Amino acid sequence: MKYLVAGLGNIGKEYDNTRHNVGFLILDALAGASNIVFEDRRYGFVAEYKFAGRIFVLLRPTTYVNLSGRAVNYWLKKENIPLSNLLVVCDDLALPFGTIRVKAKGSDGGHNGLRNISDVLGSNEFARLRFGIGDNFHRGYQVDYVLGRWTPDEKKELPPLVDTSMEVIRSFGTLGIDRTMNLYNKRPGGSSPEKVEIH
Repeated sequence: MKYLVAGLGNIGKEYDNTRHNVGFLILDALAGASNIVFEDRRYGFVAEYKFAGRIFVLLRPTTYVNLSGRAVNYWLKKENIPLSNLLVVCDDLALPFGTIRVKAKGSDGGHNGLRNISDVLGSNEFARLRFGIGDNFHRGYQVDYVLGRWTPDEKKELPPLVDTSMEVIRSFGTLGIDRTMNLYNKRPGGSSPEKVEIH
């Protein structure tokens, strides 16, 4: 079984460690923990992660968030991966910081990356891991907040949240989207569920 996991973010040093790049952060952590390296390929940096007999094609698009659909569509077709095996990892302003929500499908919720992916694929029926970044900004400063860097307090809380996000990715490929939602959406703050044996 093969899966495509697209972590959304913007390329360039100026965007490193920003809230909008949490998709990059999570995939980088997964690659680092697995001793695999991203390669600069068409429309993105790509790595192949193998776990429990599954192959996860990890994609960090180089198209910028707002044009993520181009990269996702290309790699779905190139790797012959069905839409049901796509997981998009992105930030979410509507969720409190650290809250992790897994959905099988749905609207873009105002996220330009999800909107572009839905437009290019002609469907919004793909799974997504939405990582809450909160909405702690004054009116008119949404862009500055989303493209801003984590606060020192947020940085301290990120490691276990990133670990949980990596668990979600593995669970998506091994247990399926329905069971993954049941396991992870019931726990506020992105806390880990009881350990489940994954084959």
